[in-house]
Amino acid sequence: MAEFGGAGPSVEVAGAKTATSTGKPLSVVALRKTYGDAVAVDEASMEIAAGEFVTFLGASGSGKTTTLMMIAGFCDPDSGTITVGGRDVTRLAPQKRNLGFVFQQYLLFPHMTVGENVAFPLQLRGVPKDEIRRRVGETLEMAGLSGFAGRRPRELSGGQQQRVALCRALVYRPPVILMDEPLGALDKKLRDQLQVEIKAIQQELGLTVIYVTHDQEEALVLSDRIAVMRNGRIEQFDTPRELFERPRTPFVADFLGAANFLPGRVEQQTGAHTMVRLDRSGGLLKTRRHELATGVPVKIAVQPGRLRVCAPDDGFCTGTVENATYVGSVVRAGVRVDGGDAPLLRLEVPAGRAPVTGERVGISADPDDVNLFPSEQDG
Repeated sequence: MAEFGGAGPSVEVAGAKTATSTGKPLSVVALRKTYGDAVAVDEASMEIAAGEFVTFLGASGSGKTTTLMMIAGFCDPDSGTITVGGRDVTRLAPQKRNLGFVFQQYLLFPHMTVGENVAFPLQLRGVPKDEIRRRVGETLEMAGLSGFAGRRPRELSGGQQQRVALCRALVYRPPVILMDEPLGALDKKLRDQLQVEIKAIQQELGLTVIYVTHDQEEALVLSDRIAVMRNGRIEQFDTPRELFERPRTPFVADFLGAANFLPGRVEQQTGAHTMVRLDRSGGLLKTRRHELATGVPVKIAVQPGRLRVCAPDDGFCTGTVENATYVGSVVRAGVRVDGGDAPLLRLEVPAGRAPVTGERVGISADPDDVNLFPSEQDG
């Protein structure tokens, strides 16, 4: 992908300057949207800094797309406010918000060339022809499409069409780019490639991006921060690392990393660590410090990649390997833990050190990789 050659001078568009990395953030305060008795979005609030890549992540029906549509102006909130660059846009029509939008469906004009599609937003804004020509050329070069300006959309691959759609949203330098599952229709290899390109463009231009996806890996790769949504509410809004390593709810732990859950009780606090006695196996597990009272029933959450196989005498529990599947550099194994109605623990271990089906093993984990939640906590 060619490097971007410079944004040129700022151009006044619809009363607002084009986006720069020093622009003001976007603010969403207590957004709520209902459809009859169904609550689609419930009191969503966040501050998004200029130049930040934020992803709304959640399953179908979680409220992520509805939140994006309210920011874009395609549907009105029942209550709450949206400000962009310090300007209240809550009740403004979409075209007056000056935001860029990239859909999963490319929505390119089939009768226009690539260059004409990209130029269209600038023509609507009355930008001079020479400026349009320069900006279109620069934007296509940035996306590796310099030689495609004269082609029609039907002559392009799906990935190339998605690049054109991105260029059309970028060309007038909006303060915020909104992306609604833009890579959802592409195959995995192309998705992975375009993720890298989108992130590179975003970082180079200092763009503020709000991105919607249901794909956890995509969110982790692209985002500075992620809003994990569930039933219309934001469960946690944090960096990818914090979400993965320090989830605040069992739902976030499971949604981001398919966590293993084990029941237990807090047995004692020892300085920097919390000791938990497992209910079924009776094993004692050391975790990082959690401020929970002795005797409190808890859910222990550990990601499959953070569990380790060890000798039976060295683990916090023991079990038998029920299955082991080779998937390249790792083996995904299921270990049936000893002790009554014990669960099947899912592990991901390096292929060279993987156990085999039927083997007796111990299971251990670094204390810092174990999260605890009160048993009554939802999720």
